[in-house]
Formats: sequence, C-alpha cells, structure tokens
Amino acid sequence: MRVVRCITCGKLLGDKYEEFEQRVKKGEEPKRVLDDLGVKRYCCRSTILTSVDLTRPDRRNSEIQAIMGKLYGWD
Repeated sequence: MRVVRCITCGKLLGDKYEEFEQRVKKGEEPKRVLDDLGVKRYCCRSTILTSVDLTRPDRRNSEIQAIMGKLYGWD
C-alpha cells in the first residue's frame, strides 16, 4: 500500500512508484530517476523516497511490525 498523492502538496505520485523502484533496482541513481519522472518538489521527492510498501508478500510479519512501530512510535 503506497501513498497515492503527496502528503504535503497533493500531487499525484501513485503512478510513479513502480517505474522508480524498477529503475533504481537496475542501478540508476534515485535523483536522476526522480528528475526523469518529473518529480521536482522536495515534498514529493521525500514522499517517494521514504514510502514503504507494506503489502508486499515477501515481507514477514515481524518486518511489518517493526516498520509500523517506527512510524507510529510503538515500542
């Protein structure tokens, strides 16, 4: 589950995550990929860079709990 719009400015970002992840996995620099995708604002860039897909089937439950704990301050 990803953020569909930038939390700060509301720009649509949901259509950019997949291409961003694929290109970064192939070895491209995240900065260059974000530039190519037209993501220019700092708020949008940070939203993409810091988002975590919690619905990926390869994540274990303990990983998800750790991520959620950091996000919401659960200890």
